[in-house]
Amino acid sequence: MVNYIKSGAFYKAVVEDGSDIIFIVDYNGNILYLNHAVLETVGHQPKDLIGKNFFDFINPAMLTDLRAQFSQSTLKPFDENIEFHFLCKNNTYKYLEFNSINLKHKNDVEGLILDCRDISQRKKDAEELLKAQKTKEQFLANMSHEIRTPINGISGMATLLSDTDDPEERKKYIDAIRNSAESLKVIINDILDISSIEAGKMKFERIGFSIRNVLENLYNTFIHQAKEKGITLEYEIDPEADIIVIGDPVRLSQILINLLGNALKFTHVGSIELNVTVKKRDRELYYMAFDVSDTGIGISKDKLEHIFDSFAQADASVTRRYGGSGLGLTISKQLVELQNGIIKVKSVENKGSSFRFVIPYFRGKKQDLKTTVFEDQEENNEDTLAPGNKILVVEDNDVNRLFVVKTLIKWDCLVTEAENGHIAIEKLKKEDFDLVLMDVQMPVMDGLEATIAIRNKFRGKKAKVPIVALTANAIEGDNKKCLDAGMDDYLTKPFKPRELKTMLLKRLSQKRNGAAPKTGPKPLVDLGHLQEVCYNDKGFIKEMVEVFLRTIPKALEEIGGSIKHEEWEETGNAAHKIKPSISFMGIENAIQLIQDIEKCSKNKTDLEVLPHKFERFKELCDRACVEFEDLLKNGTFS
Repeated sequence: MVNYIKSGAFYKAVVEDGSDIIFIVDYNGNILYLNHAVLETVGHQPKDLIGKNFFDFINPAMLTDLRAQFSQSTLKPFDENIEFHFLCKNNTYKYLEFNSINLKHKNDVEGLILDCRDISQRKKDAEELLKAQKTKEQFLANMSHEIRTPINGISGMATLLSDTDDPEERKKYIDAIRNSAESLKVIINDILDISSIEAGKMKFERIGFSIRNVLENLYNTFIHQAKEKGITLEYEIDPEADIIVIGDPVRLSQILINLLGNALKFTHVGSIELNVTVKKRDRELYYMAFDVSDTGIGISKDKLEHIFDSFAQADASVTRRYGGSGLGLTISKQLVELQNGIIKVKSVENKGSSFRFVIPYFRGKKQDLKTTVFEDQEENNEDTLAPGNKILVVEDNDVNRLFVVKTLIKWDCLVTEAENGHIAIEKLKKEDFDLVLMDVQMPVMDGLEATIAIRNKFRGKKAKVPIVALTANAIEGDNKKCLDAGMDDYLTKPFKPRELKTMLLKRLSQKRNGAAPKTGPKPLVDLGHLQEVCYNDKGFIKEMVEVFLRTIPKALEEIGGSIKHEEWEETGNAAHKIKPSISFMGIENAIQLIQDIEKCSKNKTDLEVLPHKFERFKELCDRACVEFEDLLKNGTFS
């Protein structure tokens, strides 16, 4: 029988050179032959197993079932997918699977060829998938509960509100509705954030902001809750950290809100402290360390290592007792890491927890400061919204439309309503409006279709009317669709009156003052040098811009890839190659960065800051590309 197996091309291609373990056993399980793959897979030398019985190496817990399956295999010409645990040389068991060929049916030999493969990873993956599925099911069950709770509260309070005329009672019910709505908004925002992060669509701002301002606003947000619970809340910022930095203040606040919110939720006696220091500094790059400590209930050791995992921390008992989405720490960790930072936790059960995260920020200057979401723009601009603005509200949901219309009327706006995009176009045919508030998802004609029709079919003032999307599609990318369709801006539902007021001030003030629409920050690109060297030849400049737009993505990919793989010579060469283009195309803010990248790479110095420098450089190039594309689109070089 062995001679038969060893004959011809079959032996060479399948047995000798194969990656599968090939056993040849008789009907009693005695091993007559096996190939060299057994050494790599289970650690045994082939000669050590020949003459021994196959079943002596099977996990005793599986032996009875395997013998029964093996016996059935001796009756069939072919059998497959028989799983078993085989004893390895190191005395551990490995999951294998065999397909069998019965030699009795072909050559009248009472034996089986067992083609065995390692399925350990497949089994492990299946177990992990099952575990993930169970935790996700638990998470969805918790989410279902958490979403239903505020919805039931809103529904119940609305019913009570409609049944009473008592001002005190009405105020109490309205407050309850407002609180339930805020709770629901937090949960939905968490779900949207985790979806955006996992889809790789989370984007970060690069603007100047004050670390102290962020802390002061957070303190003012939480101090009332802390006092109500009798807890001390304090914050301290080291003088070295009390600076202006370049980054995303909203995402920093979101991380701190999650950590401070948890601290308040789980601390019943004692104090909460927020401290900010500079962990280390590399020239203008500051590694800011944020510490949030509390004297709360703490976290048990078995939960501590999984506290940041998606869904895993949504413990049913904790979620039921304290509420929330259970995603706050997962989101915080990913927001920190997406900004090239790290986050850690220390905790002792019944004594408290301490979270520390470090995010690198480049230092900014006063001129980098911009108006942030923390400023109460409605109060600051209360008297700047002139009465009599004609606004078309396009919204199919009666409740949402009522909220917007009543709010606008309160500000002395002249409001016209439309239930869908088709009606909106008919209204616009009959009269002019100063601004259109356009829902996106509507029956008959949605907001995107309506906007495209307005921009293409109307002429003059009607075609240029400012259109602001009212969208519930909060995931990154959906808002871009609104802008691509021709809308001027968007508000994400649910929005507060202050946010609507800020939008109106922004858009309507442009109409009243005759100012050009705001296009964002000061232009990044200065084509003065290029215009000078080519005597302002627009055709040549256009060609240069087109070449730059065509080649820059590949160049950025090349530099980013070499930095990722720490191929410093390739990084330096790629930076040197792209450097003249950056200077020639007038991207002044990026010149020093690409010079630094080239120098650090070639000298192999300050390599730890290279990823941050490249990230900033890439962001500037992306902004420059947008400006170049706008110039081409606007016919600047025609």
